[in-house]
Amino acid sequence: MISTKLTELLGIDHPVVCAPMGSVTGGALAGAVTRAGGLGLVGVSYGDAAFIDEHVARAAEAGGVWGVGCVMFTFDDRPGLWDKVLGYAPPVIALSFGDAAQVHRFVASATDAGSRVIVQVHDPEQALIAVRAGASALVAQGAEAGGHHKTQATLPLVPAVIEIIDGAVPVVAAGGFADGRGLAAALALGADGVMMGTRFAATEESLATTGFKSHLVSARTADTVDTRAFDVVRGIPWDEVYRARSVSNEFTRTWTGRDAELAALRASVEPEWAAAVARDDTTQRAMFAGEVLDLIEDVQPAAQVVRRVVADAEEILTGLARRIAPAPGPTV
Repeated sequence: MISTKLTELLGIDHPVVCAPMGSVTGGALAGAVTRAGGLGLVGVSYGDAAFIDEHVARAAEAGGVWGVGCVMFTFDDRPGLWDKVLGYAPPVIALSFGDAAQVHRFVASATDAGSRVIVQVHDPEQALIAVRAGASALVAQGAEAGGHHKTQATLPLVPAVIEIIDGAVPVVAAGGFADGRGLAAALALGADGVMMGTRFAATEESLATTGFKSHLVSARTADTVDTRAFDVVRGIPWDEVYRARSVSNEFTRTWTGRDAELAALRASVEPEWAAAVARDDTTQRAMFAGEVLDLIEDVQPAAQVVRRVVADAEEILTGLARRIAPAPGPTV
């Protein structure tokens, strides 16, 4: 068993976190990861009250240490949903994508409600803001991640975050992790665990559609693209410093780099696009996925993913320790 500051803080068995992917990580997936000893997080940022009532309630029924992931700026646009989330008393709340004022406000509110608060950051400056706001732990997310991200890669980002906060709270590495090799590497960087999204999207319990899961298995990393097109067509006001990595398709090839034109035509494009999404048309729908696609070969039960990641990491770390020769003793 791998014990870290994260497992000790949360009382979980394994330093593996399921990313709270909106419309993908529902109650079944979060509950399965939690029951397997990791931390399952329901992604509710684009959900409505009915989604929260269904999926957060289901995660809560599973018991154990579970949580809810919230994109801060979207909750400010949906009055009442934050209070609804807090009403389920999640042991953990994971916050992401907010300005400094939002970080302070949401961290304080969640802490007052009795939740442990994890804040996702994308650069050292954001890490300092989150720690000063009272975050219990951080997720340092690199640009290899699926979905929204900034530009710094995970390998230099994680140690930079750890150094600037001087060990104040546990740090979880995200962006580029899908197996035990990744967990072992993250621990070597000084992280206290990993958050995985794409790997858990390709699980039996994931809410990802049949077409989406098929692409997660068949597509390769080279098939991904950073784009703002899906944000523009949905009319979601993402800060332009963020791009979203998705499996490329006809929609991204048509609209990536044409943000202003798409925004101007949104009234006519969006209804047709939404209808395509509703029928799981993978030539049009968003399929957010990270640079780990080369490592995704099948759809597995979530518990199997957790167990295999941890077992493989333990084997790798043990093997590395054996390869380190003891220093020669002093000569007499």
